[in-house]
Amino acid sequence: MTDEEIAVKLEGHEHEIGSLKHRMKNQEEQTKTIQDLVMSVKELALNMRTMMEEQKDQGERLEKLEQEPAKRWKDSTKALFNAFLGAIGTAVAGGVIYLLTMIQ
Repeated sequence: MTDEEIAVKLEGHEHEIGSLKHRMKNQEEQTKTIQDLVMSVKELALNMRTMMEEQKDQGERLEKLEQEPAKRWKDSTKALFNAFLGAIGTAVAGGVIYLLTMIQ
């Protein structure tokens, strides 16, 4: 092999090496872009999980707030019923006492 053939082959190898370095640089950039995308998707998934838990908690709080008026109405009607029974009981007891005092 002559010096000229060796020089031509070396130049070809240098060209190939330069091309491979360029392709490798592009590959590294693509890999970094993909890694950034993966990290973004992971962060998005974590944020969605947190948001779903918060929505669940809000749903439970909303349900309690919706049940509050019904609970108050139930308690109010129970109190009115007890007051009505107390008034009737007092009237009956007063009538019995009055009748007992009249009989004597």
